[in-house]
Amino acid sequence: MGMSHPLFSPFQLRSVRFANRIGVSPMCQYSCQDGFATDWHLVHLGSRAQGGAGLVIMEAAAIAPEGRISIGDLGIWKDEHVPALRRIASFIHTQGARAGIQLAHAGRKGSMSVPFGGERLLSAAEGGWQPVAPSAVPFSAQYAVPLALDAAGIKSVVEAFVRAAQRADEAGFDFVEIHAAHGYLLHEFLSPLANRRTDSYGGSFENRTRLLLEVVDAVRATWPGHLPLFVRISATDWAEGGWTEDEAVALGGPLRAHGADLVDVSSGGMVPDARIPVGPGFQSGFAGRIRREAAIATAAVGLITEPAQANDLVAQGIADVVLLGRELLRDPYWPLHAAAALDEQASWPVQYLRAAPRGSAVRDAVSRPVGS
Repeated sequence: MGMSHPLFSPFQLRSVRFANRIGVSPMCQYSCQDGFATDWHLVHLGSRAQGGAGLVIMEAAAIAPEGRISIGDLGIWKDEHVPALRRIASFIHTQGARAGIQLAHAGRKGSMSVPFGGERLLSAAEGGWQPVAPSAVPFSAQYAVPLALDAAGIKSVVEAFVRAAQRADEAGFDFVEIHAAHGYLLHEFLSPLANRRTDSYGGSFENRTRLLLEVVDAVRATWPGHLPLFVRISATDWAEGGWTEDEAVALGGPLRAHGADLVDVSSGGMVPDARIPVGPGFQSGFAGRIRREAAIATAAVGLITEPAQANDLVAQGIADVVLLGRELLRDPYWPLHAAAALDEQASWPVQYLRAAPRGSAVRDAVSRPVGS
């Protein structure tokens, strides 16, 4: 047994060393009240860290109350949110994994009920709020008509991302991810389907990417220089007249130049009727192109389920990291099982070693400092 499979090789970004290339994709749990993380989040994320993932990304954390998708969303808009987040990041560290958190603003897709049992727009009496967006164009007839942000509103969004990043640092996260995908606010500015502005934030590619790059600049300036910054994008809207793969590739270089370290490449979410050719690894080609043409590290995500499939994405230079979502919901110990399938050395929690395959290593269940 040995480190012959790239999926299980270490990966370094700035001072942070990830033990392997397997990550937990940020997945909303819609299980908060007033944005506070709970024991559910500790057990949910902690079990995936126990299961051997090298990096664990906490779900979209709203940078402002009106930046939530639903009333059950996680928040990082006030200092009181920090202690519960710190507890989770700290536990992830004890398992030898690195902890990240996604900083997000839902834009026009906000003010919804939690999706369990059917998503619907909240009334004011139910705690609903006025969503904001680049333009007053709703996501669909079932969503609110958003308020178009003015210059002061745009400035306040940038400032909210900065304060959220400061709280993420205080909570002990090893990296942050700026959410600019899936039809949420920063993606809305990128896409002509949601951005009808005629000022310096609308029209040309340069104008539509302006807010995202301003957020990256502002977060990079406050986020510690030795810690990585990720950006999640949708590589395409899968819709006529929308954000395109070529634009996503063109964005990679500026993101790198502005201090981003990795592009987490997803797709879709801008319009409800997009025709998406879903299949195994259907988005990984986008990650490969951005990595190759923009010379920036990428993460691949989307219907990655098999150990050999995940390993090939790294081995072939398509992505530096593979993020799993639903597969890790089905099996929190997928990384340990993948190691066994590929005949790799895996590090098991000492408490579970009696169940491990012969020859498995014991995990040092002590938090190591960043960069160790």
